[in-house]
Amino acid sequence: MMKSRLFYIMVLLTGRLAMNEGNKYSCSNYTQVDVDGVRCWMEVVNEQFKTENLSTIIKSVEKLERVLENTALNETTSIIVERLVAHIFRAEGHFTGLNISASQERVTSDGDRVANTTVKVHLPKELLKTNENNTIIFCMITSPEKYGQLGILDGRIVGLAVSKKRVLGLHDKVNISMPLQRPTLESQADKQPSCQFFNFSTNKFYQDGCTTEWKRDEGRVVCSCDHLTYFAVLMVSPSISESDREILSYITLIGCSLSLFFLVVTIVLYATQRGAGTDISLKVHINLSVALILLNLHFLPSQQAAALSSSGPCIYVAVLLHYSLLATFTWTAIEGFHLYLLLVRVFNIYVRRYLLKLSLVGWGFPAVIVIVIAIIDKDTYSRVTLHPSKTNGTAVEMCYLSNDVMKLVTTVGLFALVFVFNLGMLAVTMRRLKSLRTEQTSREKGRARRDTCTVLGITCLLGITWGIIFFSFGQLTTPGLYLFCVLNSLQGFFIFLWFCVFKWKTEDSQPGSDTHYTNSRSA
Repeated sequence: MMKSRLFYIMVLLTGRLAMNEGNKYSCSNYTQVDVDGVRCWMEVVNEQFKTENLSTIIKSVEKLERVLENTALNETTSIIVERLVAHIFRAEGHFTGLNISASQERVTSDGDRVANTTVKVHLPKELLKTNENNTIIFCMITSPEKYGQLGILDGRIVGLAVSKKRVLGLHDKVNISMPLQRPTLESQADKQPSCQFFNFSTNKFYQDGCTTEWKRDEGRVVCSCDHLTYFAVLMVSPSISESDREILSYITLIGCSLSLFFLVVTIVLYATQRGAGTDISLKVHINLSVALILLNLHFLPSQQAAALSSSGPCIYVAVLLHYSLLATFTWTAIEGFHLYLLLVRVFNIYVRRYLLKLSLVGWGFPAVIVIVIAIIDKDTYSRVTLHPSKTNGTAVEMCYLSNDVMKLVTTVGLFALVFVFNLGMLAVTMRRLKSLRTEQTSREKGRARRDTCTVLGITCLLGITWGIIFFSFGQLTTPGLYLFCVLNSLQGFFIFLWFCVFKWKTEDSQPGSDTHYTNSRSA
């Protein structure tokens, strides 16, 4: 009897050890796991939230994501381990979208109400193709102790994924709704919610592809994102206030409309006046005016095009807006080059078909960039979210270049080069004006006023005012944005004034040809 009892105890101990070894194996091998393996990994991560540092936890959460994506299940399953909530939905047949509701005690996707709902998720039918049988993974992790130090609302992150599929660029966005309790707002009165996603490669949060919708008098914040990953609501300090943002929008709208009107008037005056096409400098100004007309024509309706359900108009506006912006930068660079010939290479420089060559560069170079981008990534011209508006009450979108790398290289990079070159040309102009002033009699009246007007006009033609955005940071953010919006939205109006003064001074000049000569008198 004693021997049989000892044998039974040994069998139980052996079985328990084998089970523990099995759990250990399933926790370390996440290529293909079952429900027990998922629960094992969730228990490991849950314990690490109590004992480990944040960097170790982040690595374990990344492994847990792979475990969930590789879970082999035949039916929808929910698993809850203290602060971790997972829901694995088995999609079969025609997928029409999915709504998930979750709290710390329960999670469901069958439409049942969940008491004390913490997170609501809507996944669009665009997520899966027809008859595509994949597993959709939802994971909610709540840890105010660890994630709270990152500024995450309630210390909660929400992970969404589709097994064996990378989801990017959704037209119908994924919506994630979370509670925004009033005590949180009162304790952080200077903060605003911002929907962001976590990049495991850089261990940083980013806003790209996500918009934030919220109102102070409502108790929820809605994140709309065009991709799947781990999301969180961060409480951040707004760069500018909501009132300033609204004022800046009106300034931009009114200024761009006025610029568009006066630029059209400039072109009409140029086309109707006799002898208008005789001066090369004037022709360069007119080409810059045409580029600005195209820019304003496609910038003003960009938000309306982004709001349309059809993507065709938005793609058209995005392509033309990017092209016209690049053309504007290119023609401001040509203005600088032309000024260089007038002020530095002064004495009779002969250039055959000068204006034709300038036009090939001014209009052809931007076209080449746009075509190359379209070939590399045909979907990059689409709806994008305006970065300054990602933390306000409404989601603001426009049609433009969505690829951040291409945007940085082709827009910011190109303008940085143009800005540095034209800033140098502005310095040369001021130095030249100073030398001319010393050569002339000091009794000449109004010389300083005319020099000031000349410098301001050339500053506008060279696009120097666009560079204000480089210096809008810290305490200079709000004043810099006001100055940037006022000067650049009215750039067309300033060019119109310059054109009027230019024509008044050159109306008696002799006719010329499309061959460019420069001399000290014209400079």
